[in-house]
Amino acid sequence: MAIEIPRELLPVDGRFGCGPSKVRPAQIEALSSVGMSLLGTSHRQAGVKNLVGSVRERLTTLFRLPDGYEIVLGNGGSTAFWDAAAFGLIERRSQNLVFGEFGGKFAKAAAAPWLETPDVRQAEPGTATTPEPVDGVDVYAWPHNETSTGVAAPVQRVAADGALTVIDATSAAGGIDFDATQADVYYFAPQKNLGSDGGIWFAAMSPAAIERIDRIAASDRYIPEFLSLKNAVDNSRLNQTLNTPALTTLHLLDSQLEWMLGNGGLSWAAARTAESSGLLYDWASASDVATPFVANPADRSPVVVTIDFDDSIDAATIAKTLRANGVVDTEPYRKLGRNQLRVATFVAIEPDDVRQLIRSIDYVLAQQG
Repeated sequence: MAIEIPRELLPVDGRFGCGPSKVRPAQIEALSSVGMSLLGTSHRQAGVKNLVGSVRERLTTLFRLPDGYEIVLGNGGSTAFWDAAAFGLIERRSQNLVFGEFGGKFAKAAAAPWLETPDVRQAEPGTATTPEPVDGVDVYAWPHNETSTGVAAPVQRVAADGALTVIDATSAAGGIDFDATQADVYYFAPQKNLGSDGGIWFAAMSPAAIERIDRIAASDRYIPEFLSLKNAVDNSRLNQTLNTPALTTLHLLDSQLEWMLGNGGLSWAAARTAESSGLLYDWASASDVATPFVANPADRSPVVVTIDFDDSIDAATIAKTLRANGVVDTEPYRKLGRNQLRVATFVAIEPDDVRQLIRSIDYVLAQQG
């Protein structure tokens, strides 16, 4: 018999997916107000270029970028950026930290035949690993936050002459505070904390990263036009992309950035995600049947919470019951194959809705018992 969760225990908004993530109703309303004048217009004209310029300026402010750093964008999402980095950012060899799905995918892209075999440092799921300077490595790369496992790693520059520190921030950007001076490339797609859709990548790039891109582009290495970081830099400086971007994605992102900056910027956003994730970690730590999947508190993500259940509980049934009651996307990452829930605590998600989610889970557990 299906379990019906009382309405007073349910979140106001039941979207807890790890991407695409919750889009706030105010963003949809803002898009609706300009839809007839923006959508269907040329990406080479002022309306769209002004929108791209606004996004770039707001990201610069949100991340507190140092002088000389630039916001670069291109189509294709983070998946395209991994290939673009293999063509136009890694000079000879990379070191890739792998503690989840995203880090592993970049490591595979970095194993391109024109590059030396990457130095891959792999950790068991639910744990993190750290970079180590190695002769011949010119890019050190890892995720700021691993969406698949709920592990977060610090953004800290590797002390190696001439090497670049390259951070995958897809599920961290806008939800975890960091010092931009500690990275040369901080790249992401906007479908998580930044409350938009995928299909486009952004990167905060240092002068050293842009110099590397220019140098490789001027060499005899073959680089496909779509994956050219030099093309992306040049077009971004004109507030445009090489090919047509999704205007809805850009506008949703611009609205989200305006909301975040108006509330206090990155420090406010980080405090909000820390509050939400802390509620879940405290609940799991105190539970008789659940525990945080990431054992080391220092490695626990503030924006993606993974919770293991003991064998007496079927987490898949909990997720199915929640979904039937309008609380969606709490299922674990499919490739982990664990008896767990995975909950996004991105900045758009209300901490009070996380409190209600916990009450809903407790109700389902009580009914199953």
